[in-house]
Amino acid sequence: MTLSATSLKIPVELKSKIERHARRAGESPHAFMLRALAGQVEAEDRYQSFLRDGVKADEAMMRSGLGYAAEDVHAFLEAKIAGRRARKPRLVRWRG
Repeated sequence: MTLSATSLKIPVELKSKIERHARRAGESPHAFMLRALAGQVEAEDRYQSFLRDGVKADEAMMRSGLGYAAEDVHAFLEAKIAGRRARKPRLVRWRG
């Protein structure tokens, strides 16, 4: 892996918190910041992937005219959250 140096100016209060948390985690402030940055970048990658998947699903729904009734999806999710077995909602034609 090729490394690249960068300079990062952060508020003193944030630096103190990073140092404190790094000490508690048994790592250097540098390692703590790298882990935090990597986690944030990964979260942003997942979010962007989520958005792309949503756009693709919307485009497919617009082409096919098929989708899921919101009330069926809500009932499915509520059952799953409550730990109950639930049938996957069925596709329905939502436009002519």
